[in-house]
Amino acid sequence: MIGAERVALVLLAAGRSKRFGGDKLTQLYLGRPVGLHVVVALEAVPFRERIAVVSETKLDLAGCGYRIIHNDDPAAGMGRSLRLGVEAACESGAEAVLIALADMPKVTATHIYRLLDRAEGPDAIVASSDGEIPRPPVLFGCSHFDELLRTEGDMGARALVKHGHHVVTSPAELVDIDTVEDLNRLIRG
Repeated sequence: MIGAERVALVLLAAGRSKRFGGDKLTQLYLGRPVGLHVVVALEAVPFRERIAVVSETKLDLAGCGYRIIHNDDPAAGMGRSLRLGVEAACESGAEAVLIALADMPKVTATHIYRLLDRAEGPDAIVASSDGEIPRPPVLFGCSHFDELLRTEGDMGARALVKHGHHVVTSPAELVDIDTVEDLNRLIRG
């Protein structure tokens, strides 16, 4: 188990929302912007540091206790945001990073604690799964930081994630919002 106080939370919120057609993170879901659901869900988890990698969102993540890292080239893909977040986590002395996506509004603190409980030391890779496909949120121990700092494009750290442990949760908890149809489906329940 890796305690949350040794882990930097890296919230990736720098996507261009091309498929959505606008800033999806500010769209309302259950009366709150999509991008703030995971923020609120994880606010009581005592992470070492909270880091948000952003490009062009109007969300006030700094006001929610996040150190803001600006991705000035979101077109370079998720790998760039991942690298920026891991660089910031290294500066904080974190022993692990938990990568979460701001467009996943149903993630719970309970699930994050399950990931932390499954993590064992610096070699840990613990991903979420719907029982078929591993995906974020995902935790990486510090022995993987160098490899994460070399990620490029939209594939991010998928190759690493495939080789880690997978903690299964409800597919509903791992839904992410990529299109207006995704958001409408979530609203309809």
